[in-house]
Amino acid sequence: MTDLAKKRIVVTGGAGFLGQAVLRVLRQRGVADEQIIVPRRREFDLTVESHVERLYETARPDVVLHLAAEVGGIGANMEHPGRFFYANMAMGLHLVEYARRRGLEKFVHTGTVCAYPKHSPIPFREENIWNGYPEETNAPYGIAKKAVFVMLDGYGREYGLKSAVLVPVNLYGPGDNFDPQSSHVIPALVRKCEEARLAGEPQIVCWGSGAATREFLYVDDAAEGIVRAAEVMDEPVPINLGGGDEIPIRDLVARIAKACNFEGRIEWDTTKPDGQPRRGLDISRARRLLGWEPKQDFDAGLAATVAWWREHGGRR
Repeated sequence: MTDLAKKRIVVTGGAGFLGQAVLRVLRQRGVADEQIIVPRRREFDLTVESHVERLYETARPDVVLHLAAEVGGIGANMEHPGRFFYANMAMGLHLVEYARRRGLEKFVHTGTVCAYPKHSPIPFREENIWNGYPEETNAPYGIAKKAVFVMLDGYGREYGLKSAVLVPVNLYGPGDNFDPQSSHVIPALVRKCEEARLAGEPQIVCWGSGAATREFLYVDDAAEGIVRAAEVMDEPVPINLGGGDEIPIRDLVARIAKACNFEGRIEWDTTKPDGQPRRGLDISRARRLLGWEPKQDFDAGLAATVAWWREHGGRR
């Protein structure tokens, strides 16, 4: 088991939504602030090889937790498929290669549920992750992240690089990204419902049919799983991190509207895509290998997310 309290740890994406939660867990584990290095894009563009080389030279990490990603919801994935593939592939490629060159003790990679095949059996099991092509709108992002799984496997077998791979489902919670151009489904819908309520609008319009299903994981639960993998895993066996409930989007919108006290109509724009038809994860491997399972009740987590938005982003 790796004692993280004695390591220098680079957390890519450490200033972001998931990253802040991971930093909280690391501090709970006894990792001092001076041992944690969070590269910022203005200093280190991780898509540029020379910047990654300089990061390793200056930070001298023992462990890298790679959380950084360029990602968004369905709209952003449709608008930026090339950029999302390039940016995520380049970050993984350079970070893993220089981990090898610097003799890094362990590399922890956070993948994505978008890596699963479009029609993967429910619940998603890790052994099925290669059995088909991902849903088209997010395939460039999903495949770029999944390619790093293979790189880590190869580098483990050839160079002895220790690593871990997590596959989290959609995250949510206080501090999420509520930008309408790049946010995922829960923050996007919270903002939509809140703005409609405050403006006295009689309805909101949501993308798709509402028939697709999604699963959601509270950000603090995800952070605990990632840190636990850094402690106990040495091989890049993909490990699902899920919240345990498969929720139809139509039901999700109703629950978010209730949490926001929005009482207007909900209309569906069926000219817009649903994305992947269903998502629900089997988390038995996480239970077995990490001793991990989610703790946050979904509706309580949703209420906390709405409260955070009202306090920090939705003041009127």
